[in-house]
Amino acid sequence: MTQPPSALLTALAAAALLTACQSGASANFSAATPAVPAAATAVDQQTPGRQLLAAAAQGDAVAVRNLLAGNAPVDVQDAQGNTPLLLATAANHIEVARSLLLHGASPNIQNQMQDSAYLLAGAQGRLEIVRMTISYGADLKSTNRYGGTALIPACERGHVETAQALIAAGVDVNHVNRLGWTCLMEAVVLSDGGPRHQSIIKALIEARADLNLPDKNGVTALAHARQRGQVAVVQLLQAAGAR
Repeated sequence: MTQPPSALLTALAAAALLTACQSGASANFSAATPAVPAAATAVDQQTPGRQLLAAAAQGDAVAVRNLLAGNAPVDVQDAQGNTPLLLATAANHIEVARSLLLHGASPNIQNQMQDSAYLLAGAQGRLEIVRMTISYGADLKSTNRYGGTALIPACERGHVETAQALIAAGVDVNHVNRLGWTCLMEAVVLSDGGPRHQSIIKALIEARADLNLPDKNGVTALAHARQRGQVAVVQLLQAAGAR
């Protein structure tokens, strides 16, 4: 049986990484990544679009620039709807992402999981790519499959600098997702109340987030923090006027 081209294997590996990032299981990705053969005998037989997907996934900045110079379609999508920019974002290939954006890649195209490069960068704390996507027209109102902005998972996962960048860019700090939670609520309910989340909560307070927006059951962030024994968070919220 003929083996698949190495570049295509790389793209498939990157798609697996993207899925792992979306599920929060990226720590286990390396063990599941298929070995990629050293030879790339069939690469030249691929379309420019497939070559660009593979090069972006692999982080091959030189190949990406050459393909773009040859008019490879910058927003080509694979079978899962991933663009080269999305694949580069999943693996935090910053230089590749920069080249793609400079050549007009959209930061807003969403794949089948409803992730765009901008939304995924926010969720995964890819600070440089977040900043770049914002500069190149990221839709700050766009939402993921949970109906949340990029800011909500950034707050939940404790990505302090990313959350600060998104707040500074103007992402709505009071947006409520399909779970009925704001970014403040997720920073309390889905965290241990440690230093990183305290820093995020301070940033939300400074951004004048509504501290008293309750969840679907009418429970406020302050009440959740008390229930979880998050003493420092309780003190922060109370000092800011939360009820």
